[in-house]
Amino acid sequence: MAERLLSPKDGEDESLLDINLRPDRLKDYLGQVKVKEKVGIFIEAARRRGEALDHVLLYGPPGLGKTTLAHVVSNELRVRIHATSGPVIERVGDLASILTNLEDRDVLFIDEIHRLNRIVEEYLYSAMEDYKIDIMIGDGPTAKSMKVSLNRFTLIGATTRTGLLTSPLRSRFGVDLRLDYYTSGEIEEILKRSAGILGVEITPDGVVELACRARGTPRIANRLLKRVRDFAEVRADGVIDTGVAASALEMLEVDPLGLDNLDRAILETIIGKFGGGPVGIDSIAAAVSEDRDTIEDVYEPFLIRQGLLAKTPRGRVVTQLAYSHLNMPVPRVQKGLFGD
Repeated sequence: MAERLLSPKDGEDESLLDINLRPDRLKDYLGQVKVKEKVGIFIEAARRRGEALDHVLLYGPPGLGKTTLAHVVSNELRVRIHATSGPVIERVGDLASILTNLEDRDVLFIDEIHRLNRIVEEYLYSAMEDYKIDIMIGDGPTAKSMKVSLNRFTLIGATTRTGLLTSPLRSRFGVDLRLDYYTSGEIEEILKRSAGILGVEITPDGVVELACRARGTPRIANRLLKRVRDFAEVRADGVIDTGVAASALEMLEVDPLGLDNLDRAILETIIGKFGGGPVGIDSIAAAVSEDRDTIEDVYEPFLIRQGLLAKTPRGRVVTQLAYSHLNMPVPRVQKGLFGD
């Protein structure tokens, strides 16, 4: 399917603009209050001792600011950050090259760390624990292993799927932090900050209208703000108020609950083709022509969080709230499931 407006994943053409919207310091990093408090204490303690911060694991749904927080941590520690991702590090030699170029207390950020090659991952263990790696010199029977010491560094790993992390890797992180969805109030503060940076004039009511459809995700909130700004400049006087925001979002097919056509297609498919459920995830994926993992990681969590979809031992079931939202009658067989 085409790239979604409401996808929590980073779009190909957004990186440069999003960098301008990302905070540089912990005080400007809005939301995630408990995570910020913990990180602030750990950073200050490491700075006072002149040591490298313990290795940090950041996990949670996409679009919540894991990459941003990693850069904020490096800025607060006043060290360099070296950013890469799990799929990019294909060979042990790639990882060795990165590790040997790290300076004292530098931050190595690995996004999608759950996708590391298993051989590469095992090679990382000694680097994380002992700050040493083995390098092979020569080939064949004359090859020798030489142990090389590394500068003390901080590994920050980010993942959306902690279940795919191996126990040995996860146990080597000293700091384990979960980022959760943002409240509407926190999203409103993020929108105000972004509007100021982008020079967008937006009313308090306009901020509320955007925030309630942003799915608790800063990346989606900023994307909606940019698209509604375009609408306001062309169809209105450039000011985003409630009416302008509502009209723009209606044109973009984002409804008041923050659902787009793909979310509605999943619900309508379960209702129309599978009688409202229960139905297995593989059947849903085949019916909407979407990858199973994408449905489980991107679409389903929001639908469940909104109370529109339920997981049961027999499969997924559309809830009564979903029927009401879609203005569809509840089939007789489903009414028994809802206690009617």
